[in-house]
Amino acid sequence: MALCVILLGYVIQRSTFFPLLLSYGAFFVAYILIFGSARSIQDIRYYMLFGIALRLLLLPAFPILSDDVYRFIWDGRLLLHGWNPFDHLPIYFIDNQILTTQLTPELYALLNSKTYYTIYPPVLQGIFALSVWCFPDSIYGATLAMKSTLLAADAGSIFLLDRLLQRLSMPRRYVLLYALNPLVIIEIAGNLHFEGLMIFFLLGSLHFLSQSGQSLRQDTLSATSMALAIATKLLPLMLLPFLIRYLGWRRSFRYFAILGTVLLLLWIPLYNQLFISHFGASLNLYFQRFEFNASVFYLLKYIGQAISGNNLVRHLGPSLALLAMSSIIVLAAFRRQHHLPALLENWLFALSIYLLLATTVHPWYLATPVVLSAFTRWRYAIVWSGLVWLSYSHYQGSGFQERYWLIILEYLGVMAYIIYEWRRRVFFTKT
Repeated sequence: MALCVILLGYVIQRSTFFPLLLSYGAFFVAYILIFGSARSIQDIRYYMLFGIALRLLLLPAFPILSDDVYRFIWDGRLLLHGWNPFDHLPIYFIDNQILTTQLTPELYALLNSKTYYTIYPPVLQGIFALSVWCFPDSIYGATLAMKSTLLAADAGSIFLLDRLLQRLSMPRRYVLLYALNPLVIIEIAGNLHFEGLMIFFLLGSLHFLSQSGQSLRQDTLSATSMALAIATKLLPLMLLPFLIRYLGWRRSFRYFAILGTVLLLLWIPLYNQLFISHFGASLNLYFQRFEFNASVFYLLKYIGQAISGNNLVRHLGPSLALLAMSSIIVLAAFRRQHHLPALLENWLFALSIYLLLATTVHPWYLATPVVLSAFTRWRYAIVWSGLVWLSYSHYQGSGFQERYWLIILEYLGVMAYIIYEWRRRVFFTKT
């Protein structure tokens, strides 16, 4: 496993798919074998620490499977120079010759997002600015600072997950589903994706929510942590409807009042007249133009083009987003969530619906379903975290070309396992 981490974090480029696949496949097989064999408390503690050690191995590695880091640096440097990252497209600074020793054409050339406004919420903007402040002239130094933050958050997530499993009287070895998951380790510790920080705040919110009693302090800490999760990545917004039935109407009012207040305080420093239109423009781009490793979206897109001859992307994206939102609201309204495991199972189903209907499914999006699956008996998210690596085939060679037969293989495998798990649960329920 350590050898695979070194290869995937330091050696193999994303343009060479087969070495990537072999290394990840070996890593994933070892992960499954260890999870199946770890039984004693000593084994579980050892492998928890080993998971953190694997992350430490990746700390000095500069991300080689993702180039998002350059936008992180760009936004951080804008903030340190007094510019709101939501105000202008990156090209504005080049066209108007607003350049410094930190905002350079060389850094601009490395951006993969030159044509759209930033979409990173305030917690991330604060981390970008702090990292750049620590290392104003060093991309590698600022990257190392951000990776250190993620390493601390991911280590915290492992211990919070273990604590929650004990509190819910669930098998402690389930913590290894997250602690040793190859996708989580490579994409968060290696490729600097901040789902890891969001997960830490999400688990922190659950930690306070799971404590006995219904005190104001408990709700304040849980709602604050949830607000920090939302202000890191917007994804937890879709989980909020489930809290209403779980908390009850009276307690929900208090909880959401605290949540809204904290979110308002976090967003105020970045808010101005341009913010709503520019942030909305980035969201529209995500739903109407971005496409990567989708399932239902690609199927409907193909059918639509075959029937009408037109590209229906601009209509399909928002329509599927609306369908996902409606399905999640129905799920929240009618499924039981009177105790925490039921709530977390519903969260897993909600995120699964969203990802199956999404136009863009990057591998690191699976990190949150992976951690939620640790609280349930469902393991399809673990299978998906293995199969989603096939999407790196799209970067093979010097360009980008999606290989649809591999996307079909990925989702057939995921759906087959979902059906298998569902039939097995129905069988055991009946017997």
